[in-house]
Amino acid sequence: MIDANNLQTTRQPRSCPYIGALLLLWAGVIAWGVLPIPTASAAPHAAVPVTAFDFGKITEDQPMSHTFVIENTGTTPLHIEDVDPDCACTVPEYDKSIPPGAQGAITLTIKPFSVIHKFKKTAKVQLNDPGQRHLVLTMTGVATPFIEIKPSHIVRLRGNPGDNLQGQVRFISHLSGPFQITKYHTNIPDKIEVTLKAVVPDKEYVLEVRPKGQVSGPFAGVIELFTNSKNRPRLIVRVFGEIYLPSAGGQ
Repeated sequence: MIDANNLQTTRQPRSCPYIGALLLLWAGVIAWGVLPIPTASAAPHAAVPVTAFDFGKITEDQPMSHTFVIENTGTTPLHIEDVDPDCACTVPEYDKSIPPGAQGAITLTIKPFSVIHKFKKTAKVQLNDPGQRHLVLTMTGVATPFIEIKPSHIVRLRGNPGDNLQGQVRFISHLSGPFQITKYHTNIPDKIEVTLKAVVPDKEYVLEVRPKGQVSGPFAGVIELFTNSKNRPRLIVRVFGEIYLPSAGGQ
Protein backbone atom coordinates (compact mmCIF):
# COMPACT_ATOMS: atom_id res chain seq x y z
CA MET A 1 0.00 0.00 0.00
CA ILE A 2 1.01 3.62 -0.65
CA ASP A 3 1.48 5.68 2.45
CA ALA A 4 -0.41 8.96 1.95
CA ASN A 5 1.84 10.65 4.47
CA ASN A 6 4.82 10.13 2.19
CA LEU A 7 3.19 11.92 -0.80
CA GLN A 8 4.58 15.42 -1.58
CA THR A 9 1.79 17.79 -2.62
CA THR A 10 4.11 20.79 -3.32
CA ARG A 11 7.50 21.10 -4.91
CA GLN A 12 10.06 23.33 -3.19
CA PRO A 13 11.90 25.78 -5.51
CA ARG A 14 15.54 25.24 -6.10
CA SER A 15 17.87 27.86 -4.83
CA CYS A 16 19.50 30.10 -7.45
CA PRO A 17 22.41 31.92 -5.88
CA TYR A 18 23.26 33.77 -9.08
CA ILE A 19 19.87 35.63 -9.09
CA GLY A 20 20.76 37.60 -5.99
CA ALA A 21 24.14 38.48 -7.44
CA LEU A 22 22.48 39.71 -10.65
CA LEU A 23 20.14 41.99 -8.71
CA LEU A 24 23.05 43.47 -6.75
CA LEU A 25 24.95 44.11 -9.98
CA TRP A 26 21.94 45.90 -11.58
CA ALA A 27 21.50 48.11 -8.50
CA GLY A 28 25.18 49.04 -8.67
CA VAL A 29 24.93 49.96 -12.35
CA ILE A 30 22.04 52.36 -11.67
CA ALA A 31 23.75 53.80 -8.57
CA TRP A 32 26.95 54.59 -10.49
CA GLY A 33 25.02 56.12 -13.38
CA VAL A 34 26.15 53.65 -16.03
CA LEU A 35 22.56 53.46 -17.39
CA PRO A 36 20.57 56.73 -17.62
CA ILE A 37 17.23 56.96 -15.87
CA PRO A 38 14.51 57.61 -18.53
CA THR A 39 13.29 61.24 -18.59
CA ALA A 40 10.53 63.07 -20.47
CA SER A 41 11.49 64.21 -23.99
CA ALA A 42 12.22 67.91 -24.52
CA ALA A 43 9.28 69.85 -25.97
CA PRO A 44 7.54 73.23 -25.80
CA HIS A 45 4.36 73.66 -23.79
CA ALA A 46 1.86 76.50 -24.24
CA ALA A 47 0.13 77.88 -21.15
CA VAL A 48 -2.63 80.40 -21.92
CA PRO A 49 -4.40 81.48 -18.70
CA VAL A 50 -7.13 83.47 -20.52
CA THR A 51 -8.54 82.60 -23.96
CA ALA A 52 -11.65 84.83 -23.98
CA PHE A 53 -12.19 88.56 -23.54
CA ASP A 54 -15.39 90.64 -23.29
CA PHE A 55 -15.22 94.29 -24.39
CA GLY A 56 -18.59 95.02 -22.81
CA LYS A 57 -20.49 97.93 -24.40
CA ILE A 58 -18.58 99.93 -27.00
CA THR A 59 -19.29 102.11 -30.05
CA GLU A 60 -18.70 100.75 -33.53
CA ASP A 61 -16.58 103.68 -34.75
CA GLN A 62 -13.46 102.79 -32.78
CA PRO A 63 -10.90 100.00 -33.20
CA MET A 64 -11.05 97.31 -30.53
CA SER A 65 -7.83 95.61 -29.50
CA HIS A 66 -6.91 93.00 -26.90
CA THR A 67 -3.65 91.17 -26.13
CA PHE A 68 -3.67 87.53 -25.01
CA VAL A 69 -0.65 86.33 -23.02
CA ILE A 70 0.91 82.98 -23.88
CA GLU A 71 3.69 81.39 -21.79
CA ASN A 72 6.13 78.64 -22.76
CA THR A 73 6.46 76.33 -19.75
CA GLY A 74 8.29 73.70 -21.82
CA THR A 75 11.99 73.09 -22.41
CA THR A 76 12.33 74.08 -26.09
CA PRO A 77 11.17 77.18 -28.03
CA LEU A 78 7.43 77.51 -28.60
CA HIS A 79 6.53 78.59 -32.13
CA ILE A 80 3.26 80.32 -33.02
CA GLU A 81 2.96 79.03 -36.56
CA ASP A 82 -0.23 80.83 -37.59
CA VAL A 83 -3.10 82.96 -36.27
CA ASP A 84 -6.24 82.71 -38.42
CA PRO A 85 -9.15 85.06 -37.51
CA ASP A 86 -12.67 84.14 -38.60
CA CYS A 87 -13.13 87.58 -40.24
CA ALA A 88 -10.93 89.80 -42.42
CA CYS A 89 -11.94 92.67 -40.11
CA THR A 90 -9.70 91.20 -37.36
CA VAL A 91 -5.96 91.87 -37.68
CA PRO A 92 -3.50 89.67 -35.70
CA GLU A 93 -0.03 90.54 -34.42
CA TYR A 94 1.98 87.98 -32.45
CA ASP A 95 5.39 86.75 -31.28
CA LYS A 96 6.43 83.94 -33.58
CA SER A 97 8.91 82.32 -31.17
CA ILE A 98 8.83 82.18 -27.36
CA PRO A 99 11.87 80.80 -25.46
CA PRO A 100 11.42 78.32 -22.60
CA GLY A 101 10.24 80.07 -19.44
CA ALA A 102 9.30 83.26 -21.31
CA GLN A 103 6.01 84.93 -22.20
CA GLY A 104 4.74 86.06 -25.58
CA ALA A 105 1.70 87.94 -26.85
CA ILE A 106 -1.05 87.60 -29.44
CA THR A 107 -2.82 90.89 -30.15
CA LEU A 108 -6.13 90.90 -32.06
CA THR A 109 -7.53 94.19 -33.38
CA ILE A 110 -11.03 94.60 -34.83
CA LYS A 111 -11.30 97.38 -37.41
CA PRO A 112 -13.82 100.24 -36.85
CA PHE A 113 -17.37 99.74 -38.15
CA SER A 114 -16.83 95.95 -38.37
CA VAL A 115 -19.26 94.86 -35.63
CA ILE A 116 -22.77 95.78 -34.63
CA HIS A 117 -25.01 94.82 -31.71
CA LYS A 118 -23.94 91.62 -29.92
CA PHE A 119 -20.86 90.14 -31.57
CA LYS A 120 -18.36 87.29 -31.24
CA LYS A 121 -15.02 87.10 -33.05
CA THR A 122 -12.66 84.12 -32.89
CA ALA A 123 -9.12 83.34 -34.04
CA LYS A 124 -7.53 79.90 -34.39
CA VAL A 125 -3.91 79.66 -33.24
CA GLN A 126 -1.59 76.96 -34.57
CA LEU A 127 1.36 75.92 -32.34
CA ASN A 128 4.26 73.47 -32.35
CA ASP A 129 3.25 72.22 -28.89
CA PRO A 130 2.84 68.43 -29.37
CA GLY A 131 0.24 68.31 -26.62
CA GLN A 132 -1.77 71.28 -27.87
CA ARG A 133 -1.45 71.92 -31.56
CA HIS A 134 -4.37 74.36 -31.73
CA LEU A 135 -6.23 76.76 -29.48
CA VAL A 136 -9.07 79.26 -30.06
CA LEU A 137 -9.13 82.85 -28.82
CA THR A 138 -12.50 84.60 -28.48
CA MET A 139 -13.55 88.26 -28.26
CA THR A 140 -17.13 89.31 -27.52
CA GLY A 141 -19.06 92.49 -26.79
CA VAL A 142 -22.04 94.67 -27.64
CA ALA A 143 -21.41 97.34 -30.26
CA THR A 144 -23.61 100.42 -30.34
CA PRO A 145 -23.62 101.95 -33.83
CA PHE A 146 -21.98 105.33 -34.20
CA ILE A 147 -25.14 106.42 -35.99
CA GLU A 148 -28.00 104.01 -35.37
CA ILE A 149 -30.40 103.57 -38.30
CA LYS A 150 -33.90 102.28 -37.50
CA PRO A 151 -35.57 100.15 -38.69
CA SER A 152 -33.27 99.87 -41.70
CA HIS A 153 -31.42 101.86 -44.36
CA ILE A 154 -33.86 100.46 -46.95
CA VAL A 155 -37.30 101.94 -47.71
CA ARG A 156 -39.86 99.94 -49.71
CA LEU A 157 -42.96 101.64 -51.17
CA ARG A 158 -45.48 99.15 -52.52
CA GLY A 159 -49.17 99.68 -53.32
CA ASN A 160 -51.55 101.65 -55.54
CA PRO A 161 -51.49 105.35 -56.48
CA GLY A 162 -53.50 107.29 -53.92
CA ASP A 163 -52.67 104.89 -51.11
CA ASN A 164 -51.09 106.51 -48.08
CA LEU A 165 -47.67 105.00 -48.79
CA GLN A 166 -44.84 106.20 -46.61
CA GLY A 167 -41.46 104.97 -45.46
CA GLN A 168 -39.64 106.27 -42.42
CA VAL A 169 -36.01 106.04 -41.32
CA ARG A 170 -34.75 107.26 -37.96
CA PHE A 171 -31.13 108.32 -37.36
CA ILE A 172 -29.96 108.30 -33.72
CA SER A 173 -26.53 109.60 -32.78
CA HIS A 174 -24.52 107.95 -30.00
CA LEU A 175 -21.82 110.61 -30.10
CA SER A 176 -20.95 112.65 -27.06
CA GLY A 177 -21.04 115.85 -29.13
CA PRO A 178 -23.71 117.39 -31.38
CA PHE A 179 -24.73 115.53 -34.53
CA GLN A 180 -26.31 117.27 -37.50
CA ILE A 181 -27.52 116.21 -40.93
CA THR A 182 -26.67 119.31 -42.93
CA LYS A 183 -28.23 118.46 -46.31
CA TYR A 184 -29.55 115.63 -48.49
CA HIS A 185 -30.50 114.87 -52.09
CA THR A 186 -31.90 111.96 -54.13
CA ASN A 187 -31.24 110.68 -57.63
CA ILE A 188 -34.97 110.00 -58.22
CA PRO A 189 -36.59 113.39 -57.40
CA ASP A 190 -39.31 112.70 -60.00
CA LYS A 191 -40.37 109.53 -58.13
CA ILE A 192 -40.33 110.43 -54.44
CA GLU A 193 -40.88 113.27 -51.98
CA VAL A 194 -38.44 113.52 -49.08
CA THR A 195 -38.72 115.39 -45.78
CA LEU A 196 -36.24 115.49 -42.91
CA LYS A 197 -37.09 116.48 -39.33
CA ALA A 198 -34.87 116.96 -36.28
CA VAL A 199 -36.95 115.36 -33.52
CA VAL A 200 -34.18 115.74 -30.93
CA PRO A 201 -31.82 118.62 -31.77
CA ASP A 202 -28.22 117.52 -32.40
CA LYS A 203 -29.18 113.94 -31.61
CA GLU A 204 -32.02 112.38 -33.62
CA TYR A 205 -33.50 112.85 -37.10
CA VAL A 206 -36.45 111.30 -38.95
CA LEU A 207 -36.49 110.91 -42.74
CA GLU A 208 -39.88 110.42 -44.42
CA VAL A 209 -40.27 109.16 -47.98
CA ARG A 210 -43.46 109.13 -50.12
CA PRO A 211 -44.16 108.37 -53.77
CA LYS A 212 -44.63 111.58 -55.78
CA GLY A 213 -48.01 112.40 -57.41
CA GLN A 214 -49.37 109.67 -59.63
CA VAL A 215 -46.08 107.90 -60.19
CA SER A 216 -46.49 104.25 -61.17
CA GLY A 217 -44.41 101.23 -62.00
CA PRO A 218 -41.22 99.94 -60.39
CA PHE A 219 -38.35 102.26 -59.49
CA ALA A 220 -35.22 102.31 -57.37
CA GLY A 221 -32.85 104.98 -56.15
CA VAL A 222 -30.92 106.40 -53.23
CA ILE A 223 -31.12 109.28 -50.79
CA GLU A 224 -27.73 110.65 -49.81
CA LEU A 225 -27.43 112.53 -46.52
CA PHE A 226 -24.44 114.62 -45.41
CA THR A 227 -23.47 115.11 -41.76
CA ASN A 228 -21.07 117.15 -39.64
CA SER A 229 -19.34 113.96 -38.43
CA LYS A 230 -15.77 113.27 -39.54
CA ASN A 231 -16.28 109.55 -38.97
CA ARG A 232 -19.61 109.27 -40.79
CA PRO A 233 -19.80 112.27 -43.15
CA ARG A 234 -22.27 110.50 -45.45
CA LEU A 235 -25.30 108.24 -44.94
CA ILE A 236 -27.16 106.32 -47.64
CA VAL A 237 -30.82 105.27 -47.73
CA ARG A 238 -31.94 103.00 -50.57
CA VAL A 239 -35.48 103.32 -51.92
CA PHE A 240 -37.40 100.64 -53.84
CA GLY A 241 -40.88 101.32 -55.22
CA GLU A 242 -43.59 99.17 -56.79
CA ILE A 243 -46.64 101.33 -57.55
CA TYR A 244 -49.41 99.54 -59.44
CA LEU A 245 -52.17 101.26 -61.45
CA PRO A 246 -55.65 99.71 -61.17
CA SER A 247 -56.32 97.32 -64.06
CA ALA A 248 -58.87 98.21 -66.77
CA GLY A 249 -62.43 97.59 -65.67
CA GLY A 250 -61.60 98.20 -61.99
CA GLN A 251 -60.41 94.64 -61.44
